[in-house]
Amino acid sequence: MGEDTKATRLPPVASGTLVIAVCLVAANMRPTVTAVGPLLDRIGDDTGMSVATLGLITSIPLIAWAIVSPLAHDLSRRFGLSRVVTWALVLLTAGTIVRSLPGMPAALWLGTAIIGAALALTNVLMPAAIKRDFPGRTALMMAVYTALLGAVGAVASGVAVPIAQAVGDEAGWRVALLITGGILLPFAIGAWAWAARGTHPPRPPRGSARRPPTGIWSDRTAWLVAGYMGLQASTFYMLVTWLATISVSTGRSPLVAGFDVMIYQLCSLAGSLVIPLVLRGAAERFIPAAIPVLGITGTVGLMVAPDAILVWCVLLGLFGGASLGMALTLVAHRARDHDTATVLSGMAQSVGYLIAAVGPVAFGALHAAVGGWFASLSLLLAAMIGQSVVGVFAGRDRFVLEPRVNPKGRPGGAAAG
Repeated sequence: MGEDTKATRLPPVASGTLVIAVCLVAANMRPTVTAVGPLLDRIGDDTGMSVATLGLITSIPLIAWAIVSPLAHDLSRRFGLSRVVTWALVLLTAGTIVRSLPGMPAALWLGTAIIGAALALTNVLMPAAIKRDFPGRTALMMAVYTALLGAVGAVASGVAVPIAQAVGDEAGWRVALLITGGILLPFAIGAWAWAARGTHPPRPPRGSARRPPTGIWSDRTAWLVAGYMGLQASTFYMLVTWLATISVSTGRSPLVAGFDVMIYQLCSLAGSLVIPLVLRGAAERFIPAAIPVLGITGTVGLMVAPDAILVWCVLLGLFGGASLGMALTLVAHRARDHDTATVLSGMAQSVGYLIAAVGPVAFGALHAAVGGWFASLSLLLAAMIGQSVVGVFAGRDRFVLEPRVNPKGRPGGAAAG
């Protein structure tokens, strides 16, 4: 598992170890966030936070991702991609512990911010690592990675409330967040460190400690990928934060509402796995725009027939998994090599999660201001429609940081768009 830019064919044992490591890393990318939504009522009762403030708990990691994501590329070039991922997992463990400390009101916010910073680095670097280490099977491994994000995140959503109830006291939510977020982290750290052993960061050429500016921030294709990433992330975090509360408002118990969120995320697993099967030939051009139709259908269903929430959870889950898989695949497919993919991933996730950070807060604020869920779900619907529009353009077969060629065959002088 080298750090060089050239992809090399790994021996079967090394390849198998790397697959396991990637899977364990993926398993830890969602539980620290997805377990929060079903526990919001308990957190509010224990801390006295308002509905709008509770929405910030999910937005804090997204803001941290927006700030930290652009740093991932320089860190990976200086210390090595694999080494940065290892330390990000250690940082994620520290944040998970700090967030659950009792008797420290600021611990919830500090731990959440640390979690966001750690997830930012890993989220940016893993698509680049997959492109580097699985050059011939990027779409397949991206689908496996995305599916595990959804599957383990779903389990965390489903078991968070039962764990909190088993603890019994008002602070049971702290134990639930600690267990759901931290139980698999030691295995991920060990597996990734083992798979990455013996690797070293590339030594930069003499006199060039930093790479010259790449122009990624002025590249139109990169902005399309970032927009698609942001809109899909915004819809996911609105749903994973508030879906349980919506479910309770239909008359379901908090326990059942947690399972509704779990079903939503389990169905996202299926959506993720479908992506490499449908991204073939001419269909690849239209799939990014078509995926949001599932989400639009599910959201309209929630608005007009909320009692059938389980049906809409299935559709929304398929949409969510397919959307994330498509967004990550766009990061890999719109870059020529893994180094460019790292730059694109950092830019797209920085912009994307800044967009996404607004979602849960705005969703909760609309509910608090207007009452009911129609206005909030209208915001969700608008984000999905916007994602479909962006997908029309993001689906074009173009690469970032490459000049456009005009019909006469001469460079157009602008970044690919």
